[in-house]
Amino acid sequence: MNGIIFIAIIATVLLLVFLIGKSNEKTERERFIKQIKNEFGKAPSKRLKSSGKGLWGYHLKHRNDYFVDDITFSDLSLSDVFDRINYCESDAGEEYLYYLIRNPKTGLSDETGEFEEHVSDFITDEDLRLKYKQIFHSIGKNFKYSIYEYLDFLDKYDRESNFVHFLLLALMGVSLIIMCAWNFTFGFLLLLCTFAYNIVSYFRIKAQIDPYISTFAYVCRLLRMAKKVSDEGDERFKKENDELLISCKNMEGFIKGSWVLMSPSKMNGSGNPIDVLMDYVRMLTHIDIIKFNKMFDSLKKEIASVDKMISIMGRIDAELSVSYFRASLQNGYSIPDLTENGSRKFAMEDGYHPLIDVPVKNTILSDRGILITGSNASGKSTFLKTCAINAILSQSINTALASKYAAPFYRVYSSMALRDDLRGGDSYYMVEIKSLKRILDAKDGKAPVLCFIDEVLRGTNTVERISASAKILEYFAESDVYCIAATHDVELSQLLKECFDIYHFEGIMKGDDVEFDYLLKEGPATTRNAINLLKVIGYDEKIVTDAENMAKRFEESGIWSL
Repeated sequence: MNGIIFIAIIATVLLLVFLIGKSNEKTERERFIKQIKNEFGKAPSKRLKSSGKGLWGYHLKHRNDYFVDDITFSDLSLSDVFDRINYCESDAGEEYLYYLIRNPKTGLSDETGEFEEHVSDFITDEDLRLKYKQIFHSIGKNFKYSIYEYLDFLDKYDRESNFVHFLLLALMGVSLIIMCAWNFTFGFLLLLCTFAYNIVSYFRIKAQIDPYISTFAYVCRLLRMAKKVSDEGDERFKKENDELLISCKNMEGFIKGSWVLMSPSKMNGSGNPIDVLMDYVRMLTHIDIIKFNKMFDSLKKEIASVDKMISIMGRIDAELSVSYFRASLQNGYSIPDLTENGSRKFAMEDGYHPLIDVPVKNTILSDRGILITGSNASGKSTFLKTCAINAILSQSINTALASKYAAPFYRVYSSMALRDDLRGGDSYYMVEIKSLKRILDAKDGKAPVLCFIDEVLRGTNTVERISASAKILEYFAESDVYCIAATHDVELSQLLKECFDIYHFEGIMKGDDVEFDYLLKEGPATTRNAINLLKVIGYDEKIVTDAENMAKRFEESGIWSL
């Protein structure tokens, strides 16, 4: 009777734990739905910020012949731009979004049309948006490194045979038979010895396979959610559903019985106290290690299926992220007009930088290179980055931060925020000319080059800087390179006026300060605020006056004299 009462109490406790767990899951789901509703139309919240670790895994495995190189990625602060675009809920989504930005398209593709259709569907259909948000949230962001780095670890692990584990299970069975049919004490001692050996060896083996279990858990969640997407049968994702179904079937052997290795909490991200009991069972019997070895063999055979799932699920999560990004753009956006017709015409109307909350919008229209002059802090560098980022986002996520963007497909390069390479022993000038050389070497590709250069050859003396800069920029103009460059050397405006359109930014002295409107204007700069600023901060008036007169004499005669 007491035994029945005890069993009833245990059953009641387990039922209560189960019901509480279900209630908590429902509460958490409702809270998350409310949260993602509120996030639509706003900048990404802190919970969505990527750790930055492992983002490049998918990119390294799938990068195209042309991709945004490290110098350009750093010059344009594209890691910060990525954070602004990133609303992804899964590691797969983040890696795919990063891949898109690092690999702008260089030609027309059917994928662009599909991408645009999906993004538009997510923007207009809230139910679809919320449903997929929950699916990708269930996959989650759990890795410190890329999933591809973990998959590569599979080749480094020399797994043990299951023979010893099966032998120990058989020994346990024999121990129970001896306890019941022959000698309880001997059988019990044999069972304890088997348990003791399993416990001691368990932690040694578990330490070796733990990194792989994290990978397996992620693949299981990815597989379960891929199956859910496929089962939804939404016609808008028919192609993706069909491909996911094939991968899911290929992976049936991997996920079947995976609960033996991993508690549901590891597979779906939720918590369940009952899993503690199963952990002890695993420890005593090694059934999870046996299952691990079988899953290990299965996964190694189906790496291609995992990659296909990551590609499809990552792409949908990235598309969902872009829909959130577009909805958050209070300053507007447009769908770019990209062509392959050989035109060099670059047109951007009301373009702005994504990281400036209250931007000054600028318009540019040109079919040849652009040279921009102006003083420091007038807006030259920001304008260069605005044009470059718009080109990359237009060719990657089909989104222009402008009322209009029309241009050819470009391969985008920059040479802007350079610094001395102390480790490599290169001076600033050497770093500069190497950076420019890589752009010259890139010009023979399939798509034309669009390059951005800030302060051409600032690392050398005036005479050599102007002569070398003029010839490099002239070479760009005569070849298949569309160059937008900024400089302080007003002489270049005169030297290059036949092959570059000349623009400038300027500030106006008001009292003891300079005010900038950050608006692009035609022609070369006409003010010398650098000298005026000497007076503002208290330099001797004679220095300021003499400097102004010296500059005027040079403009009139072309000769420097004190």
